[in-house]
Amino acid sequence: MKEKELVAQWPRLFHMAEDGSWLSIEKEGLLSTSALLTLYRISGSKRNDIEEKWRPCKVTISCNGLQDAVIRDQKVMPPEDLEICLTGGMTPQDWYRLINGKVFLWANRQRLEWFLSANEYKNSPHIVVEVDTRDLLERHADRVTLTNFNSGSTLYSRPYTKPRSRGRRSFVSVAEYPGYAADGIVEVAVEKSIPEISEIAISAERWIARETGYRKVEYERLAQIWHR
Repeated sequence: MKEKELVAQWPRLFHMAEDGSWLSIEKEGLLSTSALLTLYRISGSKRNDIEEKWRPCKVTISCNGLQDAVIRDQKVMPPEDLEICLTGGMTPQDWYRLINGKVFLWANRQRLEWFLSANEYKNSPHIVVEVDTRDLLERHADRVTLTNFNSGSTLYSRPYTKPRSRGRRSFVSVAEYPGYAADGIVEVAVEKSIPEISEIAISAERWIARETGYRKVEYERLAQIWHR
């Protein structure tokens, strides 16, 4: 695939962050879990526990001079499920470390809305950062990879009979991704961080997915926090 094809198909990308985190994001950029741990000077066994082990619950980290940061849970990606779907000799620990080294953007708004309405997130406000795909590629094309599934979940439904197979080759560069499959891109991942987010983001807004009935959700924009 050529970069211009990716831009044409998915001109806008979306990242969901914890409510109240925009000021930190604007200053430090969008950071992967590993980059966040480095910024907050987390090391040793505490760092290894966060980077290489399953996180069934959110983790809050602190550092003098910085706002507390919340690292999301991995409730839908337990190690026993990873063990049956990892390829190439990877272990769950390898996969957690790989995932924690990337910043993830949804390729379309529908995926973002599904994420907002997940059981752990619905009925609570979150920050939604909208990113210009062209600007992202101009600055970070060499660190951008694509996937055609949700790499942070092992949930599955019919016709699948087990979690989606995955390994290091699940993330491929734009040039390696087949153009005919462009409409199937689910995630755009950036290695380490997107430091100058205010130069490539279009907006930052507070959104909430409200549960209004059985399997019924309404999405509401609460406020625009920032706009380029």
